[in-house]
Parts: sequence; structure tokens; C-alpha cells
Amino acid sequence: MKKQSVINLVKYYAEKNDEAFRAEVAEIAKEFDQSGDSAISEYLMDIISTTNYYVPQYVYKNFQYLRKIELSNKPLLLPEEIKDDVLGIVRAVNKKMGINKVLLYGAPGTGKTESVYQIARLLERDLLTVNFEQLVDSKLGQTAKNISMMFDEINRVQAHRVVVLFDEIDSIVLDRINNNDLREMGRVTSTFLRELDALNSDIVIIATTNLIKSFDKALLRRFDTIISFDRYSKKDLIEIADYILQSNLNKAEGLKQDIRLFHKILNNCECIPYPGDLLQVIKTAIAFADSENEFDYLRRFYIELNGGSKDLNIQNLQAQGYTTREIEILTKIPKSSVSRKLKV
Repeated sequence: MKKQSVINLVKYYAEKNDEAFRAEVAEIAKEFDQSGDSAISEYLMDIISTTNYYVPQYVYKNFQYLRKIELSNKPLLLPEEIKDDVLGIVRAVNKKMGINKVLLYGAPGTGKTESVYQIARLLERDLLTVNFEQLVDSKLGQTAKNISMMFDEINRVQAHRVVVLFDEIDSIVLDRINNNDLREMGRVTSTFLRELDALNSDIVIIATTNLIKSFDKALLRRFDTIISFDRYSKKDLIEIADYILQSNLNKAEGLKQDIRLFHKILNNCECIPYPGDLLQVIKTAIAFADSENEFDYLRRFYIELNGGSKDLNIQNLQAQGYTTREIEILTKIPKSSVSRKLKV
């Protein structure tokens, strides 16, 4: 691009001469096309063809630090209290109430990331996620520079068309890669805060973390709202487990439901896994179950929730309130043998 073109762009921008500005961009696009760089040419023409300058959706692939995530229609398995907060974010953004920077925190598997997917879907926006692996660089000072370039990419998108996800934001603001260089940590965090402050205030940013206690208060103050996902009661988890069980049993052949035993296993569990892990445990138990044993998935489910040991003590099972029939299911020991051993 010629020096005169740069001068003209600045001049026309300062003069607010929109027509001349667009004409100059068109000339620059023509030069790129003639030199063989048709992608940049098309990109520039797409920008000036709209009232508001923005990056067209198909150009996301040219970003270095952002990538588009495909959304799904999977049901959101959340307690009502958290689900209400998620829907509250959607309402606040739609009503332009200034809730544009959101932090979701909680243990792994609590549904933070999946909630962001659903927020973007309900807002009918593209979801862009930050590639932190591209940001972090061992070269002194380079990570901070990369962060600035990443925010430059974010500022180039049209605010009302996207949601930007900082998934596991702690991987950059806590800067584990350079934790032996406190000056570098400070440089990275300071750059992040400065760029976040300068960001287009209309862009919706949602960050997730499971390490909120390690965050600097200065960073927490940058968010318009902070929502906890560590609000699952045992009742919530059992209800979610019921849904997961039913939806997966419907796909299996030769297996039958025993909701009473299923609930007993869950109620006897000291710590029921959060939905992400719970889904995996139930799916695996059903997938690996012996199709000729209609309740084998319950045995596998019990074993996985109790440390993976297949050496089950029937006296302990009885003490937990399991019936002779239920012990037979969980241990594969015939009821008659279970009865004899319990009488001894």
C-alpha cells in the first residue's frame, strides 16, 4: 500500500469525509487484488459495503487469536437458580443494560462453558473463543504484545453480532507459564487490564474460571457481574442424573430402568460428581453394560462412583441399606448365596 494512501485515509477520516474514505479503501482493495491478494481485497470491500465497519463472518478464519465455535441445541442441565441467572444475562444484553463483561466461576463440570454456548445461541450471535495457546510466548514481553493484538482482533468485530469467550481465563491472567518471572506476570496482567478497559463497551465478553480465589481484585472489578456455578444441591444433581439416565437408556437395548436402586446409589455417594463428569460416568456405564444383564449398568455405575474397585463387600452393602436383590445386581452374586453369607 502506498504512503499517499495512508495519508489519504487519515485525512478523510479526520475530515469525516465518508465518501472519499470509502473510495480510497476501494482503491487500496483494487491494488491488493491486482497483486494477487484477493482475500484482503474482498475483506476490505466487505467492510466498506456496510454502514458500520466490521469483520464479515467468513473472515473469522483469518484471525490468529480468535476462532468461531459451532453452537449446539443440547439441553442445559443446570439448577433453576443458576439457569435463571444465565437467562438474566441474555435479557440484560438484549435490553442493553450495561451487563457486557461477565465472569462465570465454579468447579470443572458445572456447566460454565456450555452455558456460554447457550447464551450465544439465545442471543443469535456468533461465538468466538480466544486461543490462549497462541497468546502465551516464552519470549520476554511477547505475551503482552500478543494480548494487545488479540484485543485488536476483538475490536474489529461488530459488537452486536458476537459473544467472545475467554474460557479458563486463569490460564493467561495467572500466567502459569512465566510464574518464575514476576515482572513478566505483572506486564501480562497489566496489559490485559488496560486492553479490557479500552475495549468497545458494547462487545459481550464472558470469561470462565475455577480459580477465582487466585484472581486479583483489580481484575474482578472489571466484570459487570460475577456468577457462581458452585450452587448444586444433592437434589439438583440427582434430578440431572435422572435426565441423563433416561435419555441414554432410551438409546440402549436390553437394559431396564430401576430408578429406586439408581437413587439409592446416588444417595449413598459421599460426593456426587458435577454434571460434566456425571454424564460421562452414566454414559460409560450404559455403553459398557452387558446387554444380556438388564441391570449391569447399575453395577458399573456403583463401582465407578465408589473408587473403581470391583471387590464389593456384601456386609457393607447391607449396612448401606441395599436389599438382597440389589446386592445381587451390584455384586453379580446370586441372591441365595448373598442370603447365606449375610446369615453367617
